[in-house]
Amino acid sequence: MELLQAAARQDGDAFGELVNRQAPGLFRLARWLLGNRADAEDVLQETLAGAFKSAGSFRGQSSVKTWLTGILMRQASKCRGRRKRNMRIGSLDSMDRGNAANGWEPAAIGSATDVERRIDIAAMIETLPEDHRQVILLREVQGMSYEEIAEILQVPRGTVESRLYRARAALKLRLHSYE
Repeated sequence: MELLQAAARQDGDAFGELVNRQAPGLFRLARWLLGNRADAEDVLQETLAGAFKSAGSFRGQSSVKTWLTGILMRQASKCRGRRKRNMRIGSLDSMDRGNAANGWEPAAIGSATDVERRIDIAAMIETLPEDHRQVILLREVQGMSYEEIAEILQVPRGTVESRLYRARAALKLRLHSYE
C-alpha cells in the first residue's frame, strides 16, 4: 500500500517496484482470460497505465492486488468484447480465404502431453460462461480468496461460491468425458 501511495505522488520508482511485484500474477491471469500473449500484454499495459493514473483514488478498502485485479478484469472484458466484434467481421474475410481463426496460444510448459492437456483444459474453461470462467481463474490461477473475488466482481460472497461450485461441476463433467 505504501508503494501505491508513493506512486500517487508521482514516484516512478515506487510504481516500478509495484509493477515488479504484481505484474507476473496479473499477466498470468490475463493470459488465461484472453488466451494469447499479445492481448494479455496489451491488457496488462492498459491495467498498469490506468492504475498509475488513478493511484490517488485508491482508498485502501482492499489490497493493492485486489484493486489491480479488478482493473485487469475490466480491461480484459473490454478486450474480449473488441475481439468478438473483430472476430465477427474477420470471420467473413477468413471464410473468403478459407482460413480458420485460432484464438488460443498455450503457455510454454513441460512435455508435449502436458501442453496438450493444458490446451484441452484451457479450451474447456473457455466454453464456460464468462461469470464462471472468471471465478475459476481468479480462484485457481490467481489463488484469491472468496472475499477478494467478490470484491473484484462486485458480487456477494455467496454468488462467488455458487459460481465456483457450478464452474467446477461443469469442468468435472467435461473432464470426465475427456478421459
